[in-house]
Amino acid sequence: MRVVTWNLWWRFGPWQERQKAILAVLRELRPDVVGLQEVWEQGVWERKGEGAESGEGNLAGWLARELGMHWAWGEYGDAERWQRRIGDPGVGIGTAVLSRWPVLERDAIGLPTAEGGSGRGALHALLDAPGAPVPFFTAHLSSETDASAQRCRQVTALAEFVARHRGGNTGHPPVITGDFNAWPDSDEVRLFGGYRTAPAVPGQYFFDVWEYAEPGAPSATWDLANPYVAGSHGPSVRVDYIHVGPPGPGGLGHVRAVRRAGDGPVDGVWPSDHAAVVADLAD
Repeated sequence: MRVVTWNLWWRFGPWQERQKAILAVLRELRPDVVGLQEVWEQGVWERKGEGAESGEGNLAGWLARELGMHWAWGEYGDAERWQRRIGDPGVGIGTAVLSRWPVLERDAIGLPTAEGGSGRGALHALLDAPGAPVPFFTAHLSSETDASAQRCRQVTALAEFVARHRGGNTGHPPVITGDFNAWPDSDEVRLFGGYRTAPAVPGQYFFDVWEYAEPGAPSATWDLANPYVAGSHGPSVRVDYIHVGPPGPGGLGHVRAVRRAGDGPVDGVWPSDHAAVVADLAD
């Protein structure tokens, strides 16, 4: 099973050209399931009206249609602060899942922020994969550099969200993707993993798939080589993650390979300010 996580940089930059580049990268990767963050939606009226079935009003819906995949969407609890940044109150923002298999269940939550709102979010989709349903999650955490304590609260909420939805599943381990906006050795990433410190939920732990990467493989998903990032003056660092629970029967969900993708221009256009992470899991 090929899993991808990718922050799509919402409606920033040359978003219409980037949209085509994003599609080209995903088409080449041929993923089974994708966790997406900063996904735009052009107004709830379009979701309910013309274009709703085809997903034309939602970037994830459009990608799903173009790729022949199923999809699920979960909007962030408070989009106003995002909308002010582009001056368009009609554009929503959220997380999404693209899946080769039908979505059996879906749930979304807002993640707590310092202001008491929920301008970040997480999405669960139970996927009807052959052999065993896959409990799949994607999330987007706060980005402020000094917000480690806040992200710890968010990963605690995320871990509890996963615990509620993994249920008595004894088949495929949970797969959790997302933009954690945190360095690999940070308190919040260690807390979420639960194998380098006490886990957020007792008895629940997840492996960072990058532990299985080839030594020396380029790992930065926030990379100064990307022109959208260069002005931030670094450092280049990995902030996007795929986590997976302990393998199921027969090694189900074991990590076979991992790498970056979307880490260069497509026909002269960089798809996003983040690179994607791609993992191949045993199925």
